[in-house]
Amino acid sequence: MKNLLLEIFTWWNGQTMGTRFFTWRKGERVGEDENGNIYYRSKDDRRWVIYNGPVEASLIPSGWHGWMHHRTDVAPSQENYEMREWEMPHKENLTGSAGAYRPKGAVASQNKRPEVSADYEAWSP
Repeated sequence: MKNLLLEIFTWWNGQTMGTRFFTWRKGERVGEDENGNIYYRSKDDRRWVIYNGPVEASLIPSGWHGWMHHRTDVAPSQENYEMREWEMPHKENLTGSAGAYRPKGAVASQNKRPEVSADYEAWSP
């Protein structure tokens, strides 16, 4: 019941009812990636993905990304696709979390801002 309600009322938790119906009517399954995302195409060459879990575009591997954006006509599932040595595995976007990148001197950083020669002094009454 919970999954049905999520599918009806939210788009960020996976496919909606409209996407499910469109996929059923017009979708041809092309393949699946290592994250469990399933890729489809229609007869007029529209391409889409049904995410396995929350909708997070950065979870699409580089080979499938190229296919999704029409940079190649051959899907990774239809060829012996291997990542190149310069391609990096997925790393979760940590923005807004405790693991986010905070440069030296940032307000949220644990490090203190470096002193400068013309530093100001806060006014105190």
